[in-house]
Amino acid sequence: MAEKKYVIGLDYGSDSARAVIVEAHSGDEVASSVKHYPRWMEGKYCDPAKDQYRQHPLDYIEVMEFIVKDALKQAGPGVAENVVGMSFDTTGSTPVFVNEEGIPLALLPEFAENPNAMFVLWKDHTAVKEAAEINELARKWKIDYTQYEGGVYSSEWVWAKVLHVLRQDEKVRKAAYSWIEHCDWMPALITGKQKPAEVLRSRCAAGHKAMWLESWGGLPEEDFFKALDPLLAGYRDRLFKDTYTSDVKVGNLNAEWAGRLGLSTKVAVGVGAFDCHMGAVGGGVTPNVLARAIGTSTCDIMIASYEQIGDKLIAGICGQVDGSVIPGYVGLEAGQSGFGDIYAWFKRVISWPLNNILANSKLVDAETRAKLIEETEDQIIPLLSQEAMKISPEESTVIAVDWMNGRRTPDASQEVTGSIAGLKLGSDAPRIFRALVEATAFGSKAIVDRFAREGVKIEGVIGLGGVAKKSPFVMQTLADVLNMPIKIARTVETCAFGAAMFASVAAGLYARVEDAQKAMAKGFEKEYSPNPAMVKVYSEIYKKYQKLGAFTEKENL
Repeated sequence: MAEKKYVIGLDYGSDSARAVIVEAHSGDEVASSVKHYPRWMEGKYCDPAKDQYRQHPLDYIEVMEFIVKDALKQAGPGVAENVVGMSFDTTGSTPVFVNEEGIPLALLPEFAENPNAMFVLWKDHTAVKEAAEINELARKWKIDYTQYEGGVYSSEWVWAKVLHVLRQDEKVRKAAYSWIEHCDWMPALITGKQKPAEVLRSRCAAGHKAMWLESWGGLPEEDFFKALDPLLAGYRDRLFKDTYTSDVKVGNLNAEWAGRLGLSTKVAVGVGAFDCHMGAVGGGVTPNVLARAIGTSTCDIMIASYEQIGDKLIAGICGQVDGSVIPGYVGLEAGQSGFGDIYAWFKRVISWPLNNILANSKLVDAETRAKLIEETEDQIIPLLSQEAMKISPEESTVIAVDWMNGRRTPDASQEVTGSIAGLKLGSDAPRIFRALVEATAFGSKAIVDRFAREGVKIEGVIGLGGVAKKSPFVMQTLADVLNMPIKIARTVETCAFGAAMFASVAAGLYARVEDAQKAMAKGFEKEYSPNPAMVKVYSEIYKKYQKLGAFTEKENL
């Protein structure tokens, strides 16, 4: 029997990171560990009122050391010395400014507490003005550099964020030499290839968020950046021309990080990518199947053949990039800026009396108050779901639009807001909650309809993530609205699992990502089928959603 070989997939989410150790031939998970970012959980460096969300690189470093060592401890003897590969996925676009040595500025003493020197998280929307300027210039330029990114550049993406910080902070501006995405920095850090010229840049990150395209020579031309703002002059030359798919090996763990993590320098480290792109692979994506990572937001990933895409430019999505998901296919990305976050918002609204009245009550002791609040908050969403399921959609007059955190696709806009209409004195919490669930499903349908309109065939849907696995009411509603069956991936941590698959290819255990996927994938645990009667009802309500959305957007602007 061949000696077992192990790979580690590391998934960096918005709130926490997790590591999974996987036996590379069977795909069996050996151990896993998760840890929240300590500074982030304290609310440091963020200002929600200004849509500012920043994360300290030390959070990423400290958490990595903990989860890798903790997972190895759980795995037991004989595993660490047989780990042969590791790969990362992260949120994105989540860039940071670096100095000439490639060190994030926040790791320098003088910038240790400066949010502008930290990673600008994907959901930071401080750069709305800059995104608008990019879009305006791109429309007038000889080449529309946004055309392979859906034709609309978002404030969530790197160049808008970079320009915003440069304008805001003179100290950062003077110290910054270049910038790097989170998914590129992690492999660079642990292989010792941090200098900007040494970094192997992710095709996924560069193609979907940085306006990179091989056919026009990489990044947009220098004159474009200078016309946008002279502050960007010179950055292009200090960045990259080439990009790499995530089956490529960056290098091996260097001695320092091998020691810090309890691994050997024989461990191959793969090129990073964004979480949902690797999650789609981990969840079993195949051509013409839409993989939906459904959590606080959604990220929708597809792969399509070169023949199907041809010379199509798909309007209003988050990009079409050769090899961004699986080499040999065009990767397509879309998504919603708010999904589970919308349910969490409603929960906070309902919980206000608990945290502001009951929390200060003198009728019970402090311990009892805390337990009552916790018990009640834990039951809000499950009970709302139970009661909402009893309500016929035709019976309720409430309808909502799901743009509480802006709109990612179709046609990105962080300026739009959500809305709720049709309220009556009889509109109780379950009815409003049902409308919010329907709204998130309608937002999903808008994405599917856009793909169809642009000539991209969708033959099925895969559900990934916490909401997909834990919320039958939400998933059945989604199946009814989309009029498509939805398969739920059995693997819990699909992003980390996908990273492990890529690690096995980077380590040379498999020749292709598809081979790793076939050998290691765990299939599906459940399928939701659309109810024909509900499909008909929702097709009519969807028209009202579209009408309310058009009105809402008009009034926003």
